[in-house]
Amino acid sequence: MSFIPLSRRRILQGAGSLFLAPFVTTGMRAASPNGKLRHAAFGASGMSWSDITSLANHDHFELVAVCDVDRRNFARVKERWPQVRTYQDWRELLAKEADHIDSVNVSTPDHMHAPIGLRAMELGKHMYGQKPLAQNLHECRALMLKAREKKVMTQMGIQISSDFTERFAVEIIHSGVIGKVKEVHTFSNKKWGDMNPLPTQADPIPEGFNWDLWLGTAKERPFLKGVYHPGQWRKRRDFGTGTLGDMGCHMFSGWFRALDLAAPTAVKSSGPAPVNRDNWATDAVVEYTFKGTRYTSGESIKVTWYDGDARPPAAVMALADPSKFPGQGSIYLGEEGVLLHAHGSTPQLFPREKFKGFKMPKLQPRNHWFDFIDCCRNGGSTLPTANFDYAGPLTEAVLLGCLASPFPGVELQWDAAALKISNHEQANQLVKRDYRAGWEI
Repeated sequence: MSFIPLSRRRILQGAGSLFLAPFVTTGMRAASPNGKLRHAAFGASGMSWSDITSLANHDHFELVAVCDVDRRNFARVKERWPQVRTYQDWRELLAKEADHIDSVNVSTPDHMHAPIGLRAMELGKHMYGQKPLAQNLHECRALMLKAREKKVMTQMGIQISSDFTERFAVEIIHSGVIGKVKEVHTFSNKKWGDMNPLPTQADPIPEGFNWDLWLGTAKERPFLKGVYHPGQWRKRRDFGTGTLGDMGCHMFSGWFRALDLAAPTAVKSSGPAPVNRDNWATDAVVEYTFKGTRYTSGESIKVTWYDGDARPPAAVMALADPSKFPGQGSIYLGEEGVLLHAHGSTPQLFPREKFKGFKMPKLQPRNHWFDFIDCCRNGGSTLPTANFDYAGPLTEAVLLGCLASPFPGVELQWDAAALKISNHEQANQLVKRDYRAGWEI
């Protein structure tokens, strides 16, 4: 069997005729004349360090410039790439390096993905964007449309989607071995939330760290040591997207592609609401409704997300091996059997006796970062598998669950074409955020 990409029509179904226009690659700018993809990184540590070191394994990658609001992060970059130019302000990098770069990776906190990414693509730069694609639905749609307008190559950082393990799950579902799928439960035991209020004091800003640039589009507030930077921003509603935003793009990708899904039609949270305006809650439970496809058993299909200590029902876990049920993954309930896909592991079929002797399909290896570089260099003859036409609708589904969390028990109706919650005006106000003066996008 071969890897079967999600059809563009299914990806964009329900998003209106505007989004069904073909992705035209004619005239797309390839890499520099010497064949190198000249690259700028936004972020010098954490996921950005992971991204640029992975990209750098490609023979045709050249790191030109790096931006980070925390100058303390430049030392390691300079040690490996002494000639790289460093910037603290992303706007200055794009202004000075626009003629010297072909591509960027935006691997910053979630709230700055869209401002940096939109400007880079406006300049015609290919974009590797970390997940989630953006911090809110409006930004996510804007990034997808900008990529199509400027005809640039894009890839979202859900590297698991290129891994054998997820591709095995997709192929198994497409083969029909467990029959049509009746429901899916997907889960992560991470706890990117905080049930406590933020501290009230203000701490000294570390030397070399530009707090104003780090805040970016978000409203002003005092710096708090260990609360925002580094890493803890994922728990904060103005900056991150909680466990669902962090891990959902990974977890959703397998069944989103395997079931050939498009935009949800409805979403309902039954987990705890955020306890205050600052923090995401833990132990979320979110139920999605999607239109059925040729891989599902009905006209619609339910997919339920659980995070933290929340778990699928005991009866569902009992269909696999409840004593060895993984902390993260998805379980597909089919008409003829069950597929359990632990995150990053080889899928398993249940009941074991029925599928004894089943052999995994043969697949060619893929490298998520190399695919991005190769597609940039080939001028558009192929597209990365997590390009924004795929990653945009996928991320919109994830972010709908985040949006639903302040309204537990309420089924929100989603109009993808209008980018609108059609039955709840208060929820609809969260489709787009307010930006700090001077930082509007």
